[in-house]
Amino acid sequence: MRSTLARLVLILALLLPVYFAVAALGSRFDVFDWRFGLGTLIVGWGPRLIIGVLILASLILLAVLLKAPRTGWRSALIAGLIAASALGYLAWVRGQSQDIPPIHDVSTRPADPPLFSAETLAQRALTPDVNPIVSLTAPVSSLEKYQGPRFADMADRSLGEIAADAYPAVRPLTTAADPAAAYDAALAAARDQGWTIVSQDASAGVLNATATTFWFGFHDDVAVRVRAEGAGSVIDVRSTSRVGLSDLGANAARIERYLADVADRL
Repeated sequence: MRSTLARLVLILALLLPVYFAVAALGSRFDVFDWRFGLGTLIVGWGPRLIIGVLILASLILLAVLLKAPRTGWRSALIAGLIAASALGYLAWVRGQSQDIPPIHDVSTRPADPPLFSAETLAQRALTPDVNPIVSLTAPVSSLEKYQGPRFADMADRSLGEIAADAYPAVRPLTTAADPAAAYDAALAAARDQGWTIVSQDASAGVLNATATTFWFGFHDDVAVRVRAEGAGSVIDVRSTSRVGLSDLGANAARIERYLADVADRL
């Protein structure tokens, strides 16, 4: 009986990654809303399931080791290690999120960010509870999503200031290439990132694209602008999540990755 229970708890432990994958991919493929997948299944029930498996594995391991024959202890031990690793990972993610500002809109030039096209705005309008496109220089206290005591310590700052402190590497890309060559590189890099090009205008030096995350299928909109500067050109980017208050640093990382790719092409 103890050996059977040990095998069963190992199966439960091995099903934990499947559970989290289903929660994430179910949201991506519109089986259920992302708030249910992320908020209920992962944030709400995920830790409880992991702790439950960890407790079961520990009890079964103890029962197996206390009395001969001690068959099944390896299965119980492996199950416990899987659950403990999963719990440790969730704790690490939570710790990381506490160090990241709760923002979802980042630009290389907050005072003069690239604009989103009418096509992009139309797509955003179809998303329930979409994040509004706001000024990156306005005080946070003036923004609807940032009301309440949770944001009191950042109320007088703007999203642009907060992002600049958190992500100092997010800066405009200045290049000696002429605007036409820089735009070609910017468009090619956007395509190679796997983004969906929503609109493009080479004569104006602007393009809009949508990046879709593998997990949950979150849509983040990206605006790119290429302008002449001196004998060369400068490239600016804005990346904004459609939903969710905090992007866990995803938009800043996307901009840095993208501009590094563009720079390599010039």
